[in-house]
Amino acid sequence: MPSLKDVKMKIVGVGKTKQITKAMNMVASAKLRGAQSRIEAFRPYAAKYHDVLAELSTKVEGNAHPLLNEHEEKKTCAILVITSDRGLCGGFNGNIIAKALKLAKEKQAQGMTVKFSCVGRKGRDAVRQAGYEILTAFADRMGSIDFSLASTVAQELIHGYETLDFDEVHCIYGEFVSMAQQPPKSLCLLPLKTPKAVENDAPAENGPHCEYIYEPKEEQLLAELLPRYVKVQVYRGLLDTSASEHAARMAAMDNATRNCNELINSLTLLYNKTRQASITSELIDIVGGAEALNG
Repeated sequence: MPSLKDVKMKIVGVGKTKQITKAMNMVASAKLRGAQSRIEAFRPYAAKYHDVLAELSTKVEGNAHPLLNEHEEKKTCAILVITSDRGLCGGFNGNIIAKALKLAKEKQAQGMTVKFSCVGRKGRDAVRQAGYEILTAFADRMGSIDFSLASTVAQELIHGYETLDFDEVHCIYGEFVSMAQQPPKSLCLLPLKTPKAVENDAPAENGPHCEYIYEPKEEQLLAELLPRYVKVQVYRGLLDTSASEHAARMAAMDNATRNCNELINSLTLLYNKTRQASITSELIDIVGGAEALNG
């Protein structure tokens, strides 16, 4: 049985750990409110952008822009993986990394060379450990996300696709669904898939099909909108991952705080049992000594 001093030191140590986890939970909760408001405000813009581009893409031919062209021979696949810079957020980063490596193995099985572009320290370290080539890596940037970061990351991927260095570009990030759900999501950035036009026999609940008049010409608009659409998707992935990271860390620290409470209760019970056993042993020694003197 451990000594009283050892048990007491363990209780003190677990209590200090509880203070840290509780503080980290409060910090993650404060950061989550800002990150959640940003992604919720950006989603309508991204959705409307997608609708306009979907309507515009039906007005032009499939080869109107290089980003719409699907390469006949696919040799190289670029994967953009977005993770957090810090850990202590449960299996959040592990799920994103596992999905990215699974996609990489699938592309390798198809005979393609896989290269990675990483945003976040955890993803960069995991890809480097797995032995894949890293094109670009942006570490310690998830704490200050802005559109310029998304523009820089997306522009390199767009340039690689236009110069035929990449034949496919995929993005893996953590999607913020709710406080309890942050599943990893895979998105094909390039080539851009043009949505099919609404069929004449579409259900009535889809609503009337709007007809737009574009000025200047559709081809000129596509040259401006398609690269920006890729940047918008990358920026949305950054915002989603940021909000998901804080939600996952908040849940992980909440679980850690509850575990600390349970461990403190268990150690306190052990401390009381150890103290009672020590008192009982001393009483037995005293009574035994007294009986020996009387005898």
